[in-house]
Amino acid sequence: MNTFRFSLLLGAVFALPMIVSAQGMTPWWDRPIAKDLGLSDEQNKQIREVVRASRNRLIELRGAVQSAEAELRDEMNDEKVDSGQAEAAIEKVVAARAELTRAVSLMSLKLRMILTAAQWQELQKRQARPAGVPGMRRPGRGGPPRLPADRPGLE
Repeated sequence: MNTFRFSLLLGAVFALPMIVSAQGMTPWWDRPIAKDLGLSDEQNKQIREVVRASRNRLIELRGAVQSAEAELRDEMNDEKVDSGQAEAAIEKVVAARAELTRAVSLMSLKLRMILTAAQWQELQKRQARPAGVPGMRRPGRGGPPRLPADRPGLE
């Protein structure tokens, strides 16, 4: 394998957790929780296959989201904003985010199908609270969203 391909593959491996994490799914398969779930060797193998098969598509889709967001930012920062172009840029962002969400959701479904019901329930229970703080839920996982206090009008 040449150096360029290896670098690209290595970058893809490290980018995947950031991509899925940005979509609200933590990469639990690379964390100690995976051992705590009591996964069999076959389950670990299947999980790695699903993640590997999804990686390139997720990276591609995250790039599309970032590109669409950059286009929208450019439109909004123009001296004179063209409503039609801005709305088109908004639609690109919405579509790109939807595709990424769909891909992450499909990967999540495939991962769910590998786990037993008990493993899935334990995973859900552990992901619903931050590590080290029993009973606490992360923002965005139940309850009202937290609004930034430093933004006027959002208190």
